Amino acid sequence: MTTESSQEPNPRNTQHGLTLMKRAVKAHGMKAIDGRTKLARALDHWRDQLLSDLGGTEQVSTQQLTLVNLAVKTKLLLDSIDSWLLQQPSLVNHRKRALLPVVLQRQQLADALARLMMQLGLERKAKQLPSLNEYLSNNKTAPTPPGGTKPQEKSDTPVSSVGNEATQP
Repeated sequence: MTTESSQEPNPRNTQHGLTLMKRAVKAHGMKAIDGRTKLARALDHWRDQLLSDLGGTEQVSTQQLTLVNLAVKTKLLLDSIDSWLLQQPSLVNHRKRALLPVVLQRQQLADALARLMMQLGLERKAKQLPSLNEYLSNNKTAPTPPGGTKPQEKSDTPVSSVGNEATQP
């Protein structure tokens, strides 16, 4: 005999899922997020922009790459909490007259992300370009003159400067 509950879930008893997401990301890393989703594409784009601001993947050290990956995971958790918080009717527990505990956890994550960004540096770094000599030695092609065409060779036929008449001796 099965008993069915006719009660609907209490909307005030929703859970933010932070612990579950932390556990999944800790166990599987970014593989826990399906790469086809908007969220995964947005995180990949943010990671690529961050690496570009640091001078490109060739210029980033292993330590910096680890900090970038931590920043991406922290941003994932922070964005999911922000989304959940914005769906709540109030951020205050009226019975206890206090903020929801998740607001404090969100602030801790935001502070952690700010510290990671400070460690990575706030200024955009230019990508290292090769010197002119290195560039020319790597690209051994003959330079073209500023018109984009090769210079014409001199011909033996005299050309008249007036009209179309050929000069006769």
